[in-house]
Amino acid sequence: MWRNAHDAYLEERILSADPLELVRVLYQAAMRAVRKARGHMAAGEIAERARSISQAYRVLSELNRSLDHQRGGDLSRRLAGMYAYMMRRILDANRQQSDEPLAEVLGLLATLAEGWDALKPASEPEVPAAGPWAHAAPAEGVSFSSHGWSL
Repeated sequence: MWRNAHDAYLEERILSADPLELVRVLYQAAMRAVRKARGHMAAGEIAERARSISQAYRVLSELNRSLDHQRGGDLSRRLAGMYAYMMRRILDANRQQSDEPLAEVLGLLATLAEGWDALKPASEPEVPAAGPWAHAAPAEGVSFSSHGWSL
């Protein structure tokens, strides 16, 4: 029951999210998968570790595919390099059965997530929503690419 409610909440959050929020959701998912992989590794749960590492890899791959190198310039190229590095490191962790690469990737993801959190437009006042499902409309004049959340 709780899982269905959580899935419904996450689906609603994704469907109503602006591009910055979508990136935040992906960072959270990647960090959650890496934490799970570390836990499974410590417990000797090989299949579960591999599943969590695969999940983290897929999320990083999605982040990488979302980059718009024409509009994002140097920043998007640097992020692409960082995502590729993290993808290699989590594969190293799986192959070497080592926690150190996972710890490194988790730290990098946390740092990047902090940066995305800081990108909240200054013009948006922090006003509590009317209810748990309320979502603020995008600022007037703001436009995003056709797929909604590229850099």
